[in-house]
Amino acid sequence: MDRIALLLSIVGCLNWGLVGIFGFDLVAWLFGGSGSLFSRLVYTVVALSGLWCVSFLFRRNAVTDGE
Repeated sequence: MDRIALLLSIVGCLNWGLVGIFGFDLVAWLFGGSGSLFSRLVYTVVALSGLWCVSFLFRRNAVTDGE
């Protein structure tokens, strides 16, 4: 679960980097606009993954030991 959350958070970071640097929203482009159901679902899953990754700050050896 930790690795999936981390992977999805990285995807979100890359998408926000594209938005910030180039003004291009890859998720919206792939799924038919930022207001489409699929885009909103992806944004929600990435946000939940980011919240899950916050728990890494309070756990010892979360990702490094493979637990």
